[in-house]
Amino acid sequence: MTKSILITGGARSGKSTFAEGVTLSLARPALYIATAEARDAEMTDRIARHQARRGADWTTLAEPLALSQVLKETDGGPPRLVDCLTLWLSNLMLAGHDLEAAVAGLTDLLPRLASPVVMVTNEVGWGIVPDNALARAFRDAAGIANQRVAEACDELWLCVAGQPLRIKP
Repeated sequence: MTKSILITGGARSGKSTFAEGVTLSLARPALYIATAEARDAEMTDRIARHQARRGADWTTLAEPLALSQVLKETDGGPPRLVDCLTLWLSNLMLAGHDLEAAVAGLTDLLPRLASPVVMVTNEVGWGIVPDNALARAFRDAAGIANQRVAEACDELWLCVAGQPLRIKP
């Protein structure tokens, strides 16, 4: 069985819905590890819509920073869906954490997990070059993190216009 799956794509590419289906195809119920933080009304509404769409097959665990730790703690249980790595990286960056160390911790952990994990991430480098240093640093860090996580995963998918394309293996 595939143990680690990364699903990437642009905003509104269908990656979260696809990832939910992939996770539930592994086993039901499943655990949804949410990295988003409701910092404003729009994000609060977005989170509520995601939760309503998922339904009763899911248990949600919110964890904006300690992703590797929660994956260790939940290993041996149901399949996990992490949505999303991009928000996790943003949370880490805003909190002043070492992104390289956090990503290395995640990629070192993935092959040792017993329960499947599906992760969603965004392709942030396909647009224009950001006009400020913080946004450029984030774009670069996300691109490097995506490369490292993709390398560590058993399977990689790209979603484009709601269509999943298998990239790896």
